[in-house]
Amino acid sequence: MKLFQKLLLAPAALGLLAPVAANAADVNIAGLSQYGTEEQVTSITQFSDVQPTDWAYQALSNLIERYGCVAGYPNGTYRGNRAMTRYEAAALLNACLDRITEVTDELKRLMKEFERELAVLRGRVDGLEARVGELEATQFSTTTKLRGLATFVVGANSFTGTSPKVDANKSAYGATTFNYDLRLILDSSFTGKDLLRTVLRAGDFNGSAYFNGLTALEVAFQSPAADDVVAIKRLFYNFPVGKDFSVTAGATVRVDDAGMLGMWPSVYPADTVLDFFTYAGAPGAYDLDGLGAGFGATYNNVLGFEGVTLSSNYVSINGGEGDAGLMTDASSSVSVTQLGYTGGKFPIIGGSAWGAAAAYTYSQNNALFISTPFAQQYGGVGSTNSFGLSGYWVPENTGWIPSVSTGWGTSSFENGPVRTDTWGKAQSWYVGLQWPDTFVKGNDLGMAVGQAPFITSTGYGASAPATPMDSNYMWEWWYKFQVTDNITVTPALYYIQNYDGQLGKVSTTGAYNATDNVFGGLLKTTFKF
Repeated sequence: MKLFQKLLLAPAALGLLAPVAANAADVNIAGLSQYGTEEQVTSITQFSDVQPTDWAYQALSNLIERYGCVAGYPNGTYRGNRAMTRYEAAALLNACLDRITEVTDELKRLMKEFERELAVLRGRVDGLEARVGELEATQFSTTTKLRGLATFVVGANSFTGTSPKVDANKSAYGATTFNYDLRLILDSSFTGKDLLRTVLRAGDFNGSAYFNGLTALEVAFQSPAADDVVAIKRLFYNFPVGKDFSVTAGATVRVDDAGMLGMWPSVYPADTVLDFFTYAGAPGAYDLDGLGAGFGATYNNVLGFEGVTLSSNYVSINGGEGDAGLMTDASSSVSVTQLGYTGGKFPIIGGSAWGAAAAYTYSQNNALFISTPFAQQYGGVGSTNSFGLSGYWVPENTGWIPSVSTGWGTSSFENGPVRTDTWGKAQSWYVGLQWPDTFVKGNDLGMAVGQAPFITSTGYGASAPATPMDSNYMWEWWYKFQVTDNITVTPALYYIQNYDGQLGKVSTTGAYNATDNVFGGLLKTTFKF
């Protein structure tokens, strides 16, 4: 109860005390006069008979230090155990009322002195209330936020080598191209903890070197219908279950969407260029091309271990088709189970952070999207078992030491399309380095090297070499300029050795001794709104 409220109740309290209080005839008028006129104490320590162990010590201390309206007796005592007479209560009440009057007068003086400033503040508050009311009346939605991402890409490729594939690639992809990608992302929440995500996307990359193959870009998109047609590329709902579980389900969802995986085991890149380097080194384990009907669940802080996550998901690319559906022999599907850890620290090297994950993936009737053309011949029919091990390390202080992301993956194919006993194995790896705030705060520098999935062993047949010659090497270098908070410009260079893998090794004589390489560059501009 506030002091003023207590004072208002004082008369009633005094009435209750009347039976036990001393009569007026018994009061020491001289002592009471001294009590009322004694100089107010400024600290509770001035009372010799008040100890910190007394039950009302804190309350008495607050009255003295905050309001300064408590006096004692001339001998420096408070006499807290003595019954209070009505006269003494009146004296104490009068002192407190005088103090409140002083405070009120001071407030009035300050309000008069800052009258102009207070009027300006009131005007600003009224203006803000009016603007908030206008926004509430005209806002897009009370539950949905809309954000957008538009990307322009201008690029060209130079194909070199002795393989017949070189001339074909020059003819198909030799021109300089200008393409775009547009995404509109609508995030809705009905409880503050759930997420309904809808992504609308359009682009015109089909027909360019950036749409497929090892030169494919992460931003390269085109609707299956045609150029410039808007398509729904995400529609899923994620919600928590208890403290540590979350569940995701959707008609159009990907294995790395919210709640489908517990963590992403890479911090590379800050701005994407070649699509291969966005798969944490294991495109077989993290099949990001798999988009369809599916569901997944994530268990955070597994068994109480902070930062440890366990997740599992299932996506059927043709899950909405009546002749395939979910979990049938005809389904083109992928299922990922991941055990990951993030938030780790290395105290011995300055508190830098790290994370890592192991993933196992079973896919059915689904070829690798990012791989050599030879590896893509496997997995289209039958089953594939893939494993990925990926991780990252981020230094505590940015500087010349970059963050490091790396990963390795392997895939085993069974019952492929070439013949019923066909089998094969593929592997991939990458290392990505990234320097944040390079030269200018907000600008990032990055580079990566690796090998996209390539066949390492096969039962393809007698016509193929006994040891596959499908390996490749890929490099990319880029620098991201943060022009404004919403605009970035990224020039990039890349080089791919043995672009078509083993199929590009075949010479005009049928020998496996041809070369097939590509060097390219692009300028990527991104607008966020």
